[in-house]
Amino acid sequence: MLVIKNSYSKNQECKLHAGSKVLGKWHRNPYKVIRTLGAGATGTVYLAESAAGLVALKVGTDNMSITSEVNVLKHFSKVQGQVLGPSLLDVDDLVTSGGTFPFYVMEYLRGTEFISYMQSRGSEWLGILMIQLLGDLDRLHSAGWVFGDLKPDNILVIGPPARVRLLDVGGTTLIGRSIKEYTEFYDRGYWGFGSRKAEPSYDLFAVAMIMINCAYPKRFEKQGEKTFEQLKRKVEEQPSLLPYRDVIARALQGKFDDAKVMRKEMMKAISNISSSQQATSKIIKNQTKKRKHKQKKKSSYFIEIFLLASFLLLAYILYLFGQMM
Repeated sequence: MLVIKNSYSKNQECKLHAGSKVLGKWHRNPYKVIRTLGAGATGTVYLAESAAGLVALKVGTDNMSITSEVNVLKHFSKVQGQVLGPSLLDVDDLVTSGGTFPFYVMEYLRGTEFISYMQSRGSEWLGILMIQLLGDLDRLHSAGWVFGDLKPDNILVIGPPARVRLLDVGGTTLIGRSIKEYTEFYDRGYWGFGSRKAEPSYDLFAVAMIMINCAYPKRFEKQGEKTFEQLKRKVEEQPSLLPYRDVIARALQGKFDDAKVMRKEMMKAISNISSSQQATSKIIKNQTKKRKHKQKKKSSYFIEIFLLASFLLLAYILYLFGQMM
């Protein structure tokens, strides 16, 4: 039996199981839970059925955190004309016998997790998707927010055409404040590259670590204090990262204050790869052309020798025939 309470439950979790029914207290929109999609510090996200189809429903433990995330999603819904993350569909309260819990409903994005996509498509997609991601981050930063907990788990590739979309805005923080949520491998504080202050360079450090993560899907731990040397070595040991090593190094060291600048450098790196490939292709083509020319010349030489030998043999046969007469 549902009991209505006047205040939100604090320091409690609302765990829903497959088949559970959710009915909003205020808007009365019904949802049926299918399965859990993920859980974080501010709540749990479920895949659910709604009257309009499949949705992602997040039930929180703290009204302030949920309100903050809802505000972020509202900004996401139209940042300079582009959708950065899932669209916000509903905001309401769930009343249970254990208390009242805030929840919101988002568009359910169908796609492939970032690392899985990269493993199936190949390293040539790395630069393209990073340019997209940096464009989205630039728009987000311009709106006054830092994503914070930026990692492959929070990036989905939808399409075709392939397009990155950001998920789980629980760590999104206003610029100037302290980062709310982070994951050690992508956190510059863990690696000793700076503070956990919400600023664009914090997200850009995470972008560099995501690129490294693509080459090392199982990740690795920090070894000693010389973290830059460790990460630099990891980059240099992977051919797929070599074209971007300068960009990665600058992002790790906090030398990019603007996602737009890092994006331009990524585009230059891709352009250099393209130029290098064209130059290599031209060299191979010229070598093939020369080889064919030599083969043709050699073939012509053998034909001439064969004809000359045939002529001499014929002359010799005629000579012998003349002697017999």
